[in-house]
Amino acid sequence: MPNVPPPPSFPDTASLSALRAWYAGVGSREAVERYCPQVLKGGQSARGVIGRIRRQLAGFALSWHRADLARLFQCAVGERTRHRKAATWALDILPTLAVPQPQVSDPIGAWLPSRVVPVLHQHGIKTLADLTVRIPRRQRWWRAIPGLGVRSSRHIESFFAAHPALTERARALIVVATPEPVVPWENIRVPHDVDGSRGAFRASKRMCVLEADNDYQAISAWLERHEAAETQRAYRREAERLLLWAIVERGKALSSLTSEDATA
Repeated sequence: MPNVPPPPSFPDTASLSALRAWYAGVGSREAVERYCPQVLKGGQSARGVIGRIRRQLAGFALSWHRADLARLFQCAVGERTRHRKAATWALDILPTLAVPQPQVSDPIGAWLPSRVVPVLHQHGIKTLADLTVRIPRRQRWWRAIPGLGVRSSRHIESFFAAHPALTERARALIVVATPEPVVPWENIRVPHDVDGSRGAFRASKRMCVLEADNDYQAISAWLERHEAAETQRAYRREAERLLLWAIVERGKALSSLTSEDATA
C-alpha cells in the first residue's frame, strides 16, 4: 500500500457550532466563548481558533478530493456571510462522504505526489488513464520518462497495486462488446514509447509504401482503402481493440507483436 498520510480529523461538535455562528455574522470571540470557551484558556485568540477550524475543514475536504468544498472554508473573512448557506451545507455533508476512489479520468495531481506531477506532465501524462498503459505488465517503464527515478516509480506502482480497479477499467475498454467503437478512432492518443514509430517489425521509411510514421497512421491508411462505410466501421472497431490490447495487456506497440502475442 502506498505511504499516504491519514486525512485530517473532523472538528468536534462545539467547534462546528462556533464556526456556524461565525458564518452567520457573529464575531470570532463571541462565537468561540459561546460554544467552546475552553480552547481560549491556552492563550490562543478567538480569531486564531476560527482560523484553525477552517483550515482543518479545508484540509479534510481536500483529502477527500473535494476542492469545491474546501474553497468554502478558504474565503475571505469579509465574505463569510455570503457563503453562509453553502458552508452550512458543506458542514452537513462532509462527515457523510464516502472514501474517495480514483478514476482513470482523474488528473494525476489529485492522487500522486506533487514532486512527480511536473515530470509526468512534461511527458504528456496528465491523467491516471495515461499511466494505465505504462504500469500493467511493463518492466522498467519509468526509463522512458527522464527525471522520474526508481523511488517515485515504485510509489506509483504501489498506488496502482492498491487500486486494481484502475487497470481493470482499462481492460474493460478493450473487451467491451458494443456496436460502436470504444472511443472515437480520431481521439485515440497513443504514448510515444508504444506508438509503433520504433516498432520491432516496422519497415524502414525508404522501404515503406505508406506515408505512416506510427501504428495509428498505418492503420488509418489501411482503413481508407475500404470504401464501404459499414466495412470501415467494423474494421476500425477491431483494429482499435487490437491496438489497445497490445498497449495495455502486452505493454508494446502493435508493430512489435510477436507470434507468442498472436497466440495469446
